[in-house]
Amino acid sequence: MATAQPSHTRLSSSTPLPARASTRRVPTLLLAQRLRQARQHLQLAALLLVLFLLCKPASSIAGEAAQPPICAEDRVCSPYFVLPSGDPSIDALPLKSTDVQVAISGMIAEVTVKQTYRNEGRRTLEARYVFPGSSQSAVHALQMRLGNRIVRAQIREKQQAQQAYEQAKAEGKTAALLEQHRPNVFEMNLANILPGDEVQVELQYTELLVPTDGQYDFVFPTVVGPRYNSPDALQADSGGSDQAFSQAISAPADSAAATPKFDLQVQLNAPMPLARVTSPSHAIATAYADHDSRALVRLAHQATPANNRDFVLHYQLAGRSIASGVLLYEGAQAGDDNYFLAMVEPPKTVTQADITPRDYIFVVDISGSMNGFPLDTAKTMLRELIGGLRPSDTFNVMLFSGNNVMLSPQSVPATKANIQQALKTIDLSYGSGSTELIPALRKAIAMPKADHTSRSIIVVTDGYVSVESEAYALVRNNLHRANLFAFGIGSSVNRHLIDSLARAGMGEPFVITNPDQAREQAQRFRSMVEQPVLTHLQARFEGIEAYDLVPAQIPDVMAQRPVVVMGKWRASQPGTPAGQLVLSGYSANGVYSSTLPFSQSLSMPSPLANASGGATADDNPSNTVLRLLWARQQIASLSDEEALVGGNAQRDAITQLGLDYSLLTQYTSFLAVDERVRSNDPADAVSVNQPNPLPEGVSSLAVGGQAVPSTPEAGTLGSLVLVTSLIAVLARHRKRQQRRRYTR
Repeated sequence: MATAQPSHTRLSSSTPLPARASTRRVPTLLLAQRLRQARQHLQLAALLLVLFLLCKPASSIAGEAAQPPICAEDRVCSPYFVLPSGDPSIDALPLKSTDVQVAISGMIAEVTVKQTYRNEGRRTLEARYVFPGSSQSAVHALQMRLGNRIVRAQIREKQQAQQAYEQAKAEGKTAALLEQHRPNVFEMNLANILPGDEVQVELQYTELLVPTDGQYDFVFPTVVGPRYNSPDALQADSGGSDQAFSQAISAPADSAAATPKFDLQVQLNAPMPLARVTSPSHAIATAYADHDSRALVRLAHQATPANNRDFVLHYQLAGRSIASGVLLYEGAQAGDDNYFLAMVEPPKTVTQADITPRDYIFVVDISGSMNGFPLDTAKTMLRELIGGLRPSDTFNVMLFSGNNVMLSPQSVPATKANIQQALKTIDLSYGSGSTELIPALRKAIAMPKADHTSRSIIVVTDGYVSVESEAYALVRNNLHRANLFAFGIGSSVNRHLIDSLARAGMGEPFVITNPDQAREQAQRFRSMVEQPVLTHLQARFEGIEAYDLVPAQIPDVMAQRPVVVMGKWRASQPGTPAGQLVLSGYSANGVYSSTLPFSQSLSMPSPLANASGGATADDNPSNTVLRLLWARQQIASLSDEEALVGGNAQRDAITQLGLDYSLLTQYTSFLAVDERVRSNDPADAVSVNQPNPLPEGVSSLAVGGQAVPSTPEAGTLGSLVLVTSLIAVLARHRKRQQRRRYTR
């Protein structure tokens, strides 16, 4: 059996070629074959180059301006990992312990945080530590203990405090500087910690706990998650607070570094028996007293670290009751301001028979910090949300990281097929890349919608970005297009962003700290948007002069949350005011109105036990903090206005409030200086950064400077599939050509 020969040697004996022609024909065919092969190789190389560029993160090919900043010793910031210095004279972990004492009286929490720093090395140190706080906290006191000496901090304008701190450091004095980067992110700087020194810094804050569905939640964040700073944000900040904040360091997920000791204790004092005290985040031990109206909650022993996730405490009162009433504070001296807090329980929701058509856009974060537990939990929650849509609803899904991709160019009906396609797309996604939230929000807001359709945008993210103000302004300026609900998912969510987005979008914030909460929160969201709410609320005061109200405009009630109004008051006669608050608006049943006499006081346990178990000096400390809570809410309102117009238009007003009420703000700081000169060589002091642990469930993909496998952004996945298919087609085409040459 004859074997097939290559086409350029299969010469038929019946048609002989002249010798000269034969000698020219063979090299020509060989050259043509090699040209074809070279052309195919070039095509393959070009496709591989395109594939490489598409898979490479956009920030890597956009030029040096898009790269994260490089710190000293070539360590990558935003944030970065601290490498061991190898110098035994430097203690790289000066923070040794954090102790948290919480006293809750009804709905007001007083929190004392004690941080102990110890220099166990042989050189003088300056320590820097970025740590979290509650997004609603009013930080009002700071003191530093050095041996037997106690130095109480003073509130100062931020730049003045920084200058005084640097001067004290240069003079060899031990000093503490507390600054705010965000309402929930603070930075502690300690100068001139001598070898063997133990420095204890104690800060105090208060916050208001507003119940939802009869449940009160107290949250103490323990760790600052790594924040993504886009190149545009870094350039706009020009080395300001955002850049300093983004350089907060995180220890690797597998770090074997010593973990500072963490302890927390809550004394809970209620006006009636406690029905339920639980923690979804930590194992706790609870001891009850006084007919179950008081409880002492401690952290129970557990094998895993306690300081890598938010501590969350839930408690309910007997009968799941929410009391309506007023708290009053009267100034101690003539001419002092008087303050009030009014809380009105909304009516119970009822099912609405005729629900207007609704459109939902789900904006889902699939960046590197969402990889693993956060994204898996988001998928579970989205299956509940999207799977529960009604046939009359329309929806769309956007997946975003460094760029974004939509399920469809426009919203689609919530048919079974469309829902299954959306869920399949979400299930195939995985966490990688950066977190470009602002472009994703712009695209979602700009999407066209049908007339007479109510649109809700649902943002699902861990919030590890540094563009809270920009996001707030974007949502608030487009409030006429849609309302917005924010789902924060993760063990240490950026609650400031989640709260700001929901507040700006007249929606509601949701936080899911573990997978078990996904279905419950999805059901809460559905019941909220499908049932009537209170809208167009207005407060009117009769028989009393009330002013400087916060909030200035009462938002719609989107859930079973009481309406809270704070402000100042004047009475025509000394003593308890005899006026009343009239709250009016609209519900599903028509006009809504509720009257609350100022004489109807909220039941608050008194005296409030302090952290050590004794009584405080003030007979009614719950009321004295009203002035601090009012000032904190006023500062938040001014900050919102500032975010809308950009720049620092409210700097003077916020600064004055911080100074008048001794509150930490973005423009005021606490400074404590021990006037003794303790270091003879302050210039030789070494600066060390206290690393934060990564939040539980967050992988090292969230942190810059960590060598991780390259993964494509969401928008490159389709291109990757396309290019891979083209290469496969080219390979098959080449094989067919080879077979033809052998069979011709």
